[in-house]
Amino acid sequence: MTIDNITMPATVRQELDLLLATINRATTGGEAERAGIRAEGFVLGVERLKALQPVSIEALYLVVEQAVEWRVGELAAQ
Repeated sequence: MTIDNITMPATVRQELDLLLATINRATTGGEAERAGIRAEGFVLGVERLKALQPVSIEALYLVVEQAVEWRVGELAAQ
């Protein structure tokens, strides 16, 4: 899943792009997980502000979770 199909304000998309890039640049599994926690916190803030529809919020949580899982797996394979 990607964020490309999720409608959201540009500022939310920009911040989420930065957070996902941080996950993808992580050099250790722990670093990737910490970046994921930060990204999930951002999504929680968006959720609390009711800035997006619930289905979009759920999709963002899944995107973050998948990004962390992918990066941790990639780092473990090295």
